[in-house]
Amino acid sequence: MSLAALLLNYGYIAVFLGTFLEGETILIMAGFAAHRGYLDLRWVMAVATVGSFLGDQLYFYLGARYGWRILDRFPKLKPRAVRVQALLERYHLPLIPGIRFLYGLRMVGPLVIGMSSVNWTRFFALNLLGATVWAVLVGGSGYLFGNAMELVLADLRHYEEALLALMAMGGIIIWLSYHWRHR
Repeated sequence: MSLAALLLNYGYIAVFLGTFLEGETILIMAGFAAHRGYLDLRWVMAVATVGSFLGDQLYFYLGARYGWRILDRFPKLKPRAVRVQALLERYHLPLIPGIRFLYGLRMVGPLVIGMSSVNWTRFFALNLLGATVWAVLVGGSGYLFGNAMELVLADLRHYEEALLALMAMGGIIIWLSYHWRHR
């Protein structure tokens, strides 16, 4: 099965799952794929908004219910949790929608916010705002990357599968090295 067929069949599912977990790389790739005509940019952004929003809502509720147990089970998260707590005390309002832009704090951020006194309705509204802005900016960046590559490479069709594969490998390598360093 070709990369184009995979994108057409499973692209939006991959965007949803990728953005539910962390997703910058998958969303940039999806924006690039939208530029190439494999996916629709509006749907990429909508699916990314929903995936990112639901992922952070889940982490918020897990934090509210099991926060300390999760941190005790995964002690390597504690330094990041302390960092999020300090940021939350100092930058309460902008931190909630902006947490997804802070690399390495995407999952632990909503978890710690759930452990705090932040009301769920406030988190819900600010999380929805943050997820929407994030999906538009990051997905749009991937789309603009496609524009830039088209200017650089006159006939991008010959290179698009290689570029998508390189982007995927780069994202996997970054993700693996990040998680390897933090273990």
